[in-house]
Amino acid sequence: MTDHQTTARRFPTGRWRRLRSLRVRLIAVFAAVALLAAVSASGIAYWLNRDAVLKRAQDTALNDFRVSLTRNVSELPLNASCPELATLASNVASSGLTYDVVVVDPAHPECSASSDPANFTLADVPAALQSTVAKPREITENNPYPYHLYWQRQNLEGRPFVIGGTKVVPNGPTAYMFKSLENERADLNTLGWSLAIATLLALIGSALLAQAASATVLRPVKRLGDAARRLGEGHLDTRLEVEGSDELADLARTFNRAAESLHEQVEELSAREAQSRRFVADMSHELRTPLTAMTAVTDILEDEAESLDPMIEPAVRLVVSETRRLSDLVENLMEVTRFDAGTAKLVADEVDVADLIMSCIDGRAWYDAVELDAPRGILAVVDPRRLDVVFANLIGNALKHGGSPVRVKVRQDGESVVVEVSDSGPGIPEDVLPHVFDRFYKADRGRARSEGSGLGLSIAMANAQIHGGTITAANGEVGAVFTLTLPLAPPPPSAGEAEGGPVGDAAEDKDAT
Repeated sequence: MTDHQTTARRFPTGRWRRLRSLRVRLIAVFAAVALLAAVSASGIAYWLNRDAVLKRAQDTALNDFRVSLTRNVSELPLNASCPELATLASNVASSGLTYDVVVVDPAHPECSASSDPANFTLADVPAALQSTVAKPREITENNPYPYHLYWQRQNLEGRPFVIGGTKVVPNGPTAYMFKSLENERADLNTLGWSLAIATLLALIGSALLAQAASATVLRPVKRLGDAARRLGEGHLDTRLEVEGSDELADLARTFNRAAESLHEQVEELSAREAQSRRFVADMSHELRTPLTAMTAVTDILEDEAESLDPMIEPAVRLVVSETRRLSDLVENLMEVTRFDAGTAKLVADEVDVADLIMSCIDGRAWYDAVELDAPRGILAVVDPRRLDVVFANLIGNALKHGGSPVRVKVRQDGESVVVEVSDSGPGIPEDVLPHVFDRFYKADRGRARSEGSGLGLSIAMANAQIHGGTITAANGEVGAVFTLTLPLAPPPPSAGEAEGGPVGDAAEDKDAT
């Protein structure tokens, strides 16, 4: 598993989307900037105060040590004994500040006089400090004294000290001072905790500030998103209230202009579409009256065709065939117009699917060319007239373009009924499959004068969809396979639907199969 897959599994899509939201990122940026600024300021303040506190404490102690040592060393006799060195150490340490003193003399190497022998001895003085204190410096115009006071910070048994040392006279004793910095460390710890609390408060304050800022900035963005969502759902009258003159206000104005332009274009297209549908419906309606008369005449001519002159008979039969074809085309156009206008609805009844298919086959005398595998007892609430149109189209197209035998198989799949119509033909070309349900589509464009109009399968699909089902087309092992899937119960009717008019024998229409 890759790192990307691991991250995707660890963070679900919804959570990952929330983590990447603009509000969260804005709060995170505010918090990061505030945390960086607070930590930097606190760190700088802490180190500056630390240096100031320690420098003040050690300078005070060292100055007092120098003054006290200078005052008391004058009373020390030459070749002082070890007890006299101890007295000097005690006198220097009793100046008023809290520190301890260790005095050593090269004349008494075995003696280490201390104001607190139990805690401080020469062994506690760093070797580097002892070496520096004992080393004389060259006397120059700027350096009149060979020995100076040196100091070093050192931890003794976990406690901080500043240790200072100096040689009194070239041949005299050397004194070391031990000043505890425990109080200063406690003060610095208190300061550190105070700065940490201040940093935390700054972080919380920045988060609250970011929340307020994000609410101010993202509220117009949210309104824009809601408006875009409503616009996408078809509410073309959606507009944003423009406030101010900033970038977000400009964005709102741009959205309103785009929505207004889209509204105008959709209204124009809707008007054109309605005009086109009205034209087709009016044209089809106007054609029905003369076609009715022509059909009556052609029926008479067909009955008398055998008694006509053999030279006239082919023309008469052509007129009869084309009149019926024109009549079917007009009926199909009217049905398509009803679907487009949303005025078609179901007149549903509970029927046995097997009986409905048998009725379709018997009514068109296809029983010798169709193999039916339809168990009885599969009851569905459908519109028998519309479903008859679907079966007639599927079986009729299979007979015309696929060849016998045509097999019709019915089965129940859960709450749906599935009807498969397969033929024994060459199948449907792969480039034609995506278009078999398109209106006026024919696989052979060169056969413009074919028997069908290219509307049969599109009407069949529309009738299946109004039942809440669908039709799919594919190639089987032999020939094409059309699969009709319908729910056993139809979807609830939509408001404003009207019952569609009668449909002609749509099976006579030739499609892209």
